[in-house]
Amino acid sequence: MHAVIMAGGSGSRLWPASRGLYPKQFLAIAGEQTMLQETLARLDGLEAEGAAVICNEEHRFIVAQQSQEAGAALSSIILEPVGRNTAPAIALAAFDLLARDGNGSPLMLVMAADHLIQDVPAFQAAVAQAAVQAEAGNLVTFGIVPESAHTGYGYIRRGAEQGEAFAVAQFVEKPDADTAQSYLEDGGYYWNSGMFMFAADVYLNELKAYRPDIYAACQQAYAARSQDVDFLRVGKAEFSACPDDSVDYAVMEKTGKAVVVPLSAGWSDVGAWSSLWEVSEGNGEGNVVHGDVLTHDTHNSYIRAESRLVATVGLSDVVVVESNDAVLVADKHQVQDVKKIVEQLKAEGRNEVLHHRHVHRPWGVYDSVDNGERYQVKRITVNPGAKLSVQMHHHRAEHWIVVSGTAKVTNGDNEILLTENQSTYIPVGVVHALENPGVIPLELIEVQSGSYLGEDDIVRFEDRYGRAP
Repeated sequence: MHAVIMAGGSGSRLWPASRGLYPKQFLAIAGEQTMLQETLARLDGLEAEGAAVICNEEHRFIVAQQSQEAGAALSSIILEPVGRNTAPAIALAAFDLLARDGNGSPLMLVMAADHLIQDVPAFQAAVAQAAVQAEAGNLVTFGIVPESAHTGYGYIRRGAEQGEAFAVAQFVEKPDADTAQSYLEDGGYYWNSGMFMFAADVYLNELKAYRPDIYAACQQAYAARSQDVDFLRVGKAEFSACPDDSVDYAVMEKTGKAVVVPLSAGWSDVGAWSSLWEVSEGNGEGNVVHGDVLTHDTHNSYIRAESRLVATVGLSDVVVVESNDAVLVADKHQVQDVKKIVEQLKAEGRNEVLHHRHVHRPWGVYDSVDNGERYQVKRITVNPGAKLSVQMHHHRAEHWIVVSGTAKVTNGDNEILLTENQSTYIPVGVVHALENPGVIPLELIEVQSGSYLGEDDIVRFEDRYGRAP
């Protein structure tokens, strides 16, 4: 059995904690580990042969770093040049798995990187049941035993019993409240989890039978693949030509081999801030709080403080989420409409839709502390042994002041070492580089000044992370 973890996503539903370039699967939103790391941890004890992660190209370094921090040796990190939904993504993973393990018919356990599962033993028991079905040539989906008449999920209606599973009788779209209540009372309906298990060749054969256009596009994209450091890049033109479709629509609703394995394991897709309130243990007033929070006469609310004190008075059924550059206050029953705020941010071209103030890079992180019309101040952390690209800027000069650690600086034709309280000046147009040759993080303050301070004013000449031409 091989795990396939889908780690795409735009980061709109849990804004402001989640952003386009740092969506929820990379956040420690419900525990000490990030959601991706918790997903990888669920494989412990399953005897999985390895794990492949499928992600957007701009998230590749985050996936690599968080997997390494979790001690997970990934078999592949497959980069999607554009988003084309789950059916093509799974097809790429299936082609890759067969190329790496062509003996027999390897099983794929397909999971999303941004799901919460509280009862891991129950999940692993369901996976063992699914493996029996998948080895028999079936395409297995995991159906969540419903705990409420939820209108935010699609449903699966079970058919005839098939061992410890059931044939899939019907996939049902998200229902209205009355219909959802009837599904709950019926007992024969499950929430559609979006998790699957099947043999790689069986999936591809079914995809070829029902969506030959998707199959052909993915086959061509995989054939045009290239290896870039730790990442597998598929053909951009070939994959861009692939139709956009989910695995449910493309295969599962059409195949005669679909079965559903019931799963009761405290599952949530964390599709809104209210989902975290639902799955978390509240205090005596029904509040779920994280961070530095004080409340008075506040009930049944979710309050999250990430960078400062948040205080509430006289509130009920609200969501308050504070980050260091944005604050969300919403009625708990309308948090699905957070995406409307994200749409406004996009329309206005605002940076808060893509970035946090803390921006992660393959070499470390920077924090935009302050900025004005012709200046910007950043706090930069460079990991031990890491190096920024050899680069220059057309429109800005930079001052670097070392706070702690040691900096190896290339400044034009000069190479110098800077330690605590030492600084250097990089004029406009001068080729420069910054490296941490030490064993502790390098912390420095960067002051930029000039007529244009955008991140796209970087001309890279050399880069160990494959970002230079």
